[in-house]
Amino acid sequence: MYTGTTEEPCCLCGTEETATRIDLPPRAVQLMRHGDPIAWRDIESTVTVYFCADDWQTVRDLVLETGMSPLSRCNVAHASFDLREDFEALLNDVREEPDQRPREREMLADARETIETYGEDDHVEERDVVEARIVTWALEDLGERAPTE
Repeated sequence: MYTGTTEEPCCLCGTEETATRIDLPPRAVQLMRHGDPIAWRDIESTVTVYFCADDWQTVRDLVLETGMSPLSRCNVAHASFDLREDFEALLNDVREEPDQRPREREMLADARETIETYGEDDHVEERDVVEARIVTWALEDLGERAPTE
């Protein structure tokens, strides 16, 4: 959904100068600050959050040294994602919700592989490991979804 803005502010402090981004599964918005009103089931893309250089260093330390996720401090209003259009109200028709489980399985498998190969593979950067751990923790915290959910 295009909102007319192209800014990608830091999800922690809101500054417009960002240095790093990470991609998350749509359900992760539930773990973010102000995420309750967002219909995560209507998100059709990954959720991207951005960090300024100072906050990225804090996030890096929090994840790699302390073993904690920063998502509860990230403002979902500064995240980037695509919502499906609401044709149901316009056409009086009900569309099926997107099935995000395949995306979640793929993101989790990629995250686990990244964590396992860190230090062995020169192509895996520290940023990749931070993203992988946050994705893994988010999906573990949210648990497995039932087939009808």
